[in-house]
Amino acid sequence: MKMKRSTLILLLVIAILVAAYTLFPFLLVVINSFKTQSAIVGNPVSFSGATFSQLAANLSAVVNNKNFVFWRAFGYSALVTIVSLALLVLFGAMAAWVICRNKAKWSTVIYMIFISSMIIPFQVVMLPLVATFREAGNFVGLAMNGSIPGLIFAYCGFGGAMTVFILTGFIKGVPYELEEAAAIDGCSPEGTFFRIIFPLLKPVITTVTILNGMWIWNDYLLPSILLGQSSPNKTLPVAVQAFVGSFVKSWDLILTAALLAMLPMIIVFLIAQKQIMSGMVEGAIK
Repeated sequence: MKMKRSTLILLLVIAILVAAYTLFPFLLVVINSFKTQSAIVGNPVSFSGATFSQLAANLSAVVNNKNFVFWRAFGYSALVTIVSLALLVLFGAMAAWVICRNKAKWSTVIYMIFISSMIIPFQVVMLPLVATFREAGNFVGLAMNGSIPGLIFAYCGFGGAMTVFILTGFIKGVPYELEEAAAIDGCSPEGTFFRIIFPLLKPVITTVTILNGMWIWNDYLLPSILLGQSSPNKTLPVAVQAFVGSFVKSWDLILTAALLAMLPMIIVFLIAQKQIMSGMVEGAIK
């Protein structure tokens, strides 16, 4: 049934308003990164005073500022994000494959535990998490709190549920006959997974990687709790917050620092948006 023209126009107007409402804060950050402090205070929503030379000056002041330590924070964020994503994809795909192909009751129970954990807000478990990490670190002789490996381990735990959920839905659509044929040809279960199943997961792995990557890169609460505000091992969101505390009135530097923290994920999303959409659609169809 075709929609009326008036209905389509109304939906278009609503979509434009929602998009404008969502993008407005980001546009404010971008516009004011091109301005001086006085121009921002004078009119923060105007393009007046925005120049590329001022943006270059702001970028130089932020990157070279001793209180921000941009490159160190960028390196820690990149390390945490890349290692967490690699572990999430590898072990998430393994878990999803075993859950799908094993028809025992325990596999269903484990899958339901993964699904149930997705509805628990992080704020409910953050204090027990810190206490558990402290006790676990004391038990194994490692500093889980305040360390990058501890943060990566936490991200693997919190991101595992969604990763397994998405990958399980995709693997259910992969014909089991492919695995049977590989077994007949003498392929081991490990070889079947890495040579047959894992390459077929490329579209949905791209989707999972981008979704988890944006969450891990932009996350502030978990690094601030596990690493601490005073730790030199800060990720970019925590470093930006500490930078804001040092320059409360320097909005040109604050907004430029926020733009630098957002820019990597925006670029990645723009480059990989086709793969993200195709992965979602293909996973939904399967």
